[in-house]
Formats: sequence, structure tokens, C-alpha cells
Amino acid sequence: MTASRNSAVGEQGPAEPTKAAKAPKVTKAAKPSRPESQLALVRRARRINRELADVYPYAHPELDFENSFQLLVATVLSAQTTDLRVNQTTPALFAAYPTPEDMAAADPEALEQLIRPTGFFRAKAKSLLGLSAALRDRFDGEVPGRLKDLVTLPGVGRKTANVVLGNAFGVPGLTVDTHFGRLVRRWKWTEQEDPEKVEAEIAALFPKSEWTMLSHRIIFHGRRVCHARKPACGACPIAPLCPAYGEGETDPDKAKKLLKYEMGGQPGQRLRPPADYPGPPAAPLGAAG
Repeated sequence: MTASRNSAVGEQGPAEPTKAAKAPKVTKAAKPSRPESQLALVRRARRINRELADVYPYAHPELDFENSFQLLVATVLSAQTTDLRVNQTTPALFAAYPTPEDMAAADPEALEQLIRPTGFFRAKAKSLLGLSAALRDRFDGEVPGRLKDLVTLPGVGRKTANVVLGNAFGVPGLTVDTHFGRLVRRWKWTEQEDPEKVEAEIAALFPKSEWTMLSHRIIFHGRRVCHARKPACGACPIAPLCPAYGEGETDPDKAKKLLKYEMGGQPGQRLRPPADYPGPPAAPLGAAG
């Protein structure tokens, strides 16, 4: 209270002169950062792609397949599960049903049991039976090499179609899965959430010839380093280029422990990886360890 303060001063005698308090520093409002021009964005995106190409020169589709039908089936099965689990499941599946005609004639319950380890096996079995019948009846038992035909097959959307086109037919395409979408948003290449809008905006940043390999590199990086919950920022080879650096673990030693697959000295997702893959192959389903 004011009276108490005054009497306290009176009891202590006159206060010693004090230095004038410094006026508070007036902080100027930060200038809004200039929006990145489209040209600057293209240059930055392409530089990241070049760096990723140096880090993952062996980037590849992480599903085991020998032909377009196997890749189509494996990609449908990969929804809501890992490529590793699909690769561990498909050897028995393709031994039982090597062609669309064979799979179209499969007993639904037998098919369900074969693909059960991939999860959502009833819905996936329905899609496999439907797409196999469509291939048999509408495409002479062959997987079509056009996007507009592929997306008419049961269980096949743009993402699956682009995987098949890019890796079985050599037709460039972007695979906008969860890893791809997460990373391109972290890198500020797009703010879109809808996969088709993401695809359109990223496609505009790169030559068409780069689309398929760009997809592999981004997905490789998302699985190995730039994880959803705890990115290994301190062990990221493109950290200096990343506008989201610091969202994850920045301590190099701790970050190194977060690395997965060959980056962490562990097996990859393929039982039969390409010859230039630097890590060990995955183990078959049910193998010890």
C-alpha cells in the first residue's frame, strides 16, 4: 500500500539517488519473410533431389516382384502394412496363384488365409479377386500400361497405378504415400494434404523423367531418417537444406540410433533386394530373429 511504502522510506532516510532506468528496448516488428518465388522453390527442390540421389544411389521399389501382375498385387497388399510383411507373404501367394486367371478362380477363404499376415485380409482378398477377374475379362489377362485403365481395377487408385507404371512399364509417375506427403510438406514444397493436389504441385517442380526415382528417394529417406514421430535430424545427410531441421533429435549420437534399415546397419524390406543394395536382405516369414 502507498502509506506503508512512504513510512518505510521515512524510517530509512532519504533514498540514495539511483541510475535512471534504461528505457525498454523497442523491438521493431519483424519484417515478414518474403514469399519464396517459384524459381527459388524449383532450385531448392532440385538441389534436395540431387543430394538424395547421392545418398541413395540404389533407391528402388521395396516390394519383391518379377512381373507387372506381381507388382500390382503386392502394391494392393501394401496398404496399411509394411513392404517387408508383404514381401514375406507373397512367395506363397504367387506360388498358388501365378496369373490373373489363377487368382480370379481362387477360393476366397483360401486366398484370405494366404494374405492374412498383411492385415485387412478380407477387403484385400475382395480387391485381388476383383482386379484379377477384370484383368482376365477386360484386358486379356495382362496388366494395362495406362493410368486411365489401371484406376478402373478394384482396389487400385492413382498411387498404386503410378507404382506399377513407373516400375513395371517405365512410365514416370509420383508415388504420393504417407512418407512422400510428410517430407514434401516438411521441405515446404507444398502445403497441400490431398494426394492428388500434392502430386500435381510436386510434378510441376521436376522434369517428368525424374518422377519415379524422386519418389523412391523420398520414400527411402522417410523410412530411414525423416520419421513421422521422431526424425533423426542430427544424422540427416540433407539437414543443411531442410527448413524443418530441429523437429526431431538433433544430437548426432542419439539421432544415429534412430536410423533404420541399411542406414542403421539392419536388413532392408526386400527378401530379394537389388544387387547394388548395401544392406542385408530381410528374412522370410517365420524365420528366427
